[in-house]
Amino acid sequence: MVNCHILLVCFPAQGHINPSLQFAKRLLQMGAKVTFSTSVSAIRRMSQVASTIPELTLASFSDGYDDGWTSAPDVQAFMLSIRTFGSEALTNLIMDKENEGHPFTHMNEIFTGENSQIIELPGLPLLLSSSDLPSIMHPSSPDAYSFALPAFKEHFEILDRAGTKQKVLVNTFDALEFQALRGINKYDVTGIGPLIPSAFLDGKDPLDTSFGGDLIQKTVDYMDWLNSKDKSSVIYLAFGSYFKFSEQQMEEIAKGLIRSQKPFLWVTRADNTLDRYMKEVENQALIVPWCSQLEVLSHPSVGCFMTHCGWNSCIESLASGVPVLAFPQWTDQITNAKLIQDFWKTGLRLTATDGGIVMADEIARCLESIMGGGERGEDMRQQAQQWKMLAKEAVKEGGSSNANLKVFMDQIVVDSHE
Repeated sequence: MVNCHILLVCFPAQGHINPSLQFAKRLLQMGAKVTFSTSVSAIRRMSQVASTIPELTLASFSDGYDDGWTSAPDVQAFMLSIRTFGSEALTNLIMDKENEGHPFTHMNEIFTGENSQIIELPGLPLLLSSSDLPSIMHPSSPDAYSFALPAFKEHFEILDRAGTKQKVLVNTFDALEFQALRGINKYDVTGIGPLIPSAFLDGKDPLDTSFGGDLIQKTVDYMDWLNSKDKSSVIYLAFGSYFKFSEQQMEEIAKGLIRSQKPFLWVTRADNTLDRYMKEVENQALIVPWCSQLEVLSHPSVGCFMTHCGWNSCIESLASGVPVLAFPQWTDQITNAKLIQDFWKTGLRLTATDGGIVMADEIARCLESIMGGGERGEDMRQQAQQWKMLAKEAVKEGGSSNANLKVFMDQIVVDSHE
């Protein structure tokens, strides 16, 4: 039994907890390693477990009601919530143990759902569930996305026809994706990023303050508003140029932000209307049609970036050292959100209900975890600052991206003389 590691997952009710703990004791006595998992609220109240069963490992998961199931509006809402949250949390726990080299060898029946299938891909530092894959790879992907895989296939065919190991330059850096960059042997995949203006990164060119290709012009001066806010107090929200939220989702986001009681700067399209909330948030928020994202992310008042997790937004948040509340919608955003939460550890991913809506309580809860004074938020802030430092190191003289780009340029010079 030395190599036996058993995961016991327990519904957070006394009638379930008591026999489950007794079962755990028996397993421990027989030489097994046991991890006991139940909700955050239950673990908090089980104060005697550590002294009573010191050999038992505890692993809590959020059921969506961390103050206890009685805070749920009704039993049906709680059951839906625990299924949604529990499925993802337990899948992550299982994969984390796999990645640590201490996998569970046996598990009691756990929550079932789409997340149950575990996928391993070469070069990726994490195991993935099916729900972590880019949406275009799902059989249920809308017809509107059907162009994507054929387009990628065509790009690879072009590279293959070149006949030699082609160099592919990527907006990333070695420290961020070391394993992934080396996991593709067929091509010479090389990180040369972050590709963002120097003024926001290494500072070698302080006049380089924008990309220079903005398709939308600034119409609202938001800098004075940011200057008036305390350090790390502002939530910045931007969800890309294309996605439009449903009216219900916009309402839940607005309510979650209001409940957070934090000032927020929200970049939103004109057709994502917030008119009904303007009066209520006028002293808490600034809502604009466009802003310079790096200018905002680099401002000391910004403490959290609520984002759709497009790659540019991800790498800009990392280079700026800002923790993230991940709200992915489609394509690679979903996998990026997985990396943010479980590998780079700079933020949290919001969990939607079965109906696909992220509720206000979930938004407010995650914002408090990130921006509050707790240990988890502090860990995310420290991780964000560490990635900021590594991003700067990559582009400095002698840094990985700087060196990679020089090698590329040197090869171009050689080829031009042949």
